[in-house]
Amino acid sequence: MDFLSANELPWLHGAQARLREAQAAGRMPHSLLLLGPPGLGLEALSHWIVGFALCEGAGLRPCGSCASCQLLRSGSHPDALVLHVEEDAKQIKVEQVRGLIESLTLKSYRGGYKVALIEGAELLNANGANAFLKTLEEPTQNTLLILAANPNHRLPATIASRCLRLALRAPARAEAVAWLAGRGSATADWNAALRLAGGAPLLALEIEAAGLARLDEEMRRDVDLLSRGAADPSILAEGWIRSGLALRLAWLENWLTQRIRSGLGVAEISPNETRVGLPDPRLRPKICQLFDLHDAVRSFRRLGSSSMNQQLALEAMLLGGLKALS
Repeated sequence: MDFLSANELPWLHGAQARLREAQAAGRMPHSLLLLGPPGLGLEALSHWIVGFALCEGAGLRPCGSCASCQLLRSGSHPDALVLHVEEDAKQIKVEQVRGLIESLTLKSYRGGYKVALIEGAELLNANGANAFLKTLEEPTQNTLLILAANPNHRLPATIASRCLRLALRAPARAEAVAWLAGRGSATADWNAALRLAGGAPLLALEIEAAGLARLDEEMRRDVDLLSRGAADPSILAEGWIRSGLALRLAWLENWLTQRIRSGLGVAEISPNETRVGLPDPRLRPKICQLFDLHDAVRSFRRLGSSSMNQQLALEAMLLGGLKALS
């Protein structure tokens, strides 16, 4: 990850300015909790902050050219410590946290900051979180601790409350469309991609590259088959897991949101979509079923990276949602 890539994402400039102001006033925090959903550049901002803290340049930091920045570019800076889930693991283990803490007790190799970044901090297991708490309570001098997590994190309050929070927000739709138009296809339907991406421009780029029209066609077909009882939920679940489950769940949540809003008379749906007719009092149970399925999809997306069995959980969700879709 190039730590200067955050400069190319204008919706991150506010967070960058806030940290520059804190540094100029001598109020740099010792711990940060960065919150952001996928597609807003949370990883880019995290690595930019590492570069900002370690840069040795005399001008605007991070400069990208000083000795410290060059070490970061090569991935060999001795004072930059990055922790994330190991391959084939579901959680950040306590042994990893203890190794990080031990490294933080050593003096800075270059005489400046020591920076520790925990990516996917919501995946810290209970023992790891407890081990990290003492380091948060008694940080060593010139140490910066960064936790990057999903907004729906389940970090203990004892950890979250000891960090300065920086929560990323999606840019305005017009700003996002303008940014995307300069980097992707001129003929792409960026409004549709942003709706599916929850307003996150980087995720919208991924969705368009993956084939938004094809995804939309496949998901409408699958939902139709489910609604008619013509699809086996177990086979469908297996297919979704093998082919972009995250995007398919995002599509389903967006589709359900549109149906619910239409049923409540909040917004119109496009001409090629079928109305569900929910305002009719006789169909009020239907909107309750749609809300239940919507909540189930959101919970699945939030817990999808945990240790749960995705196949069984997805099958159960689809089976439970048959009434809402029929």
